[in-house]
Amino acid sequence: MRGSSGWVRWLTRTAVLLALTLAVQSLGLPQWFTGPLVNAFLLLASLVSGIGSGVLVGLLTPWIALLRGILPPPLAPMVPFIMLGNALLVIIFSLVRRKKEVLWLSIVALVLAALGKYLLLSQAVRYLVEVPPRVAQAMQVPQLLTALGGGAIALSIERALKKALK
Repeated sequence: MRGSSGWVRWLTRTAVLLALTLAVQSLGLPQWFTGPLVNAFLLLASLVSGIGSGVLVGLLTPWIALLRGILPPPLAPMVPFIMLGNALLVIIFSLVRRKKEVLWLSIVALVLAALGKYLLLSQAVRYLVEVPPRVAQAMQVPQLLTALGGGAIALSIERALKKALK
């Protein structure tokens, strides 16, 4: 990112992906639909603008969703952990993949990142945070599945964008 044009490009891409993520969350659709799209946008932010962009979107979206009433109040105690889980997803994925667009490496990065997010959230509801059983259940295996689904979407979009831009 060099000069002001690089900064503007980074900020614009990050803002667009943040807005798309919040728009999807605001639809109020079930977790199996919303979760993969949110995770896809987090990973896309890191793919198109770097790790900082993905982390920023991942930190802001749960907080904004709570403040705007998109997240239901029983999820409030989980917001810091959701923020950390999102950041962990992006960081692990980005560090393992390291800009190499090799399919097997992308898959390994995705699986490790999804496992990291899943472990953080599932252990938080098991040992650290007291939430209703339905919230606890939503923070376990569904998180692993939605992270994997979101990663598959993000990698598919990245591939399609690369082909379209050739």
